[in-house]
Amino acid sequence: MFGYVARRLIGVCLMLVALSFVTFALFTVAPADPARLTCGKSCTPQIVEANRVRLGLNQPFLVQYTRYMVGIPCGDSFPPVGGTFTCLRFNPELQGLDGAIYCPPEPVALGYSVRKSECVTPLILDAFPITASLAIGGVILWMILGLAVGILAALRRGRWQDRSAMGFALIGYSFPTFFIALLLLYFLALTPMPWSGQPLMAVPQWTPLTEDPVGWFTNLILPWVAIAILSAAFYARLTRNQMLETLGEDYIRTARSKGLPERVVIYKHGLRAGLTPIVTAVGIDFAFLLGGAIIIEQVFALPGLGKLALDSTLQFDLSIVLATVLLAGFFVILANLIVDILYAVIDPRVTLV
Repeated sequence: MFGYVARRLIGVCLMLVALSFVTFALFTVAPADPARLTCGKSCTPQIVEANRVRLGLNQPFLVQYTRYMVGIPCGDSFPPVGGTFTCLRFNPELQGLDGAIYCPPEPVALGYSVRKSECVTPLILDAFPITASLAIGGVILWMILGLAVGILAALRRGRWQDRSAMGFALIGYSFPTFFIALLLLYFLALTPMPWSGQPLMAVPQWTPLTEDPVGWFTNLILPWVAIAILSAAFYARLTRNQMLETLGEDYIRTARSKGLPERVVIYKHGLRAGLTPIVTAVGIDFAFLLGGAIIIEQVFALPGLGKLALDSTLQFDLSIVLATVLLAGFFVILANLIVDILYAVIDPRVTLV
């Protein structure tokens, strides 16, 4: 097991380097010029060229890429207008381009945003708790709904419970996420109720968990439901199919013939054996959500990683886009590793080599 995990971790590092190289290269060959985009209204060729030199864009591609990657563990300095700005990693003091020593208030690690004139890591750290809250709550809600509905449909195959559950799954799977989110926002947060004259719920606004746990929970109910409906429908169908396939196996009939309680047969033998594809899907979906729930964050105006990545892409802010892509890629690759390890935990027949 240890050797397998070590090899996979080395592979994670290599894949992240490859991902960063491709993303960096795509923005380098793009027609937009970052030096001109940061020039302002009074733009002249002399100012554009000065910006290009100031940002290091006049250097060869490999030099720029190497500087960025070396800057992640070691730090880097950037000379914006008015002086040198240091994006520092581990060293508490770093000599700037003008020879002075700069001590930034906090360590940062992912470069400098020329559009926002600040280091990237604080932007990521501000946005990540929002996206993480959306992802964790959405996964918990859709797993509870999906597994419950799928198990019920499998146990009542062909009956009205099965048809009703699969009808719910079909309807939920047919609506796009943004449409569900807009419906919830309009009818529950913007439309006054006849009996009170007030909306049933407030328009979601981000409230940190550490400041107001109740406000954090109530403001995320609508986004969680919007995320969960579509996914719960998919997991209900997947769970039903897996349970029907598993409950028809010989060892399930053997367990029942031994007189084991039906609850033990269903949950210990049937559900556990059918969890393998469900775990795979959950791991990947959760990783993608951690990379940024772009649609939900846009609809509910939540400043998470998805909204940050989208805005930065439209503004051609390479540093932020590269950081969010690396973060999303890291979560996806890490989720694949965790899922592979969970296979061996769930199914003893699986061996990791």
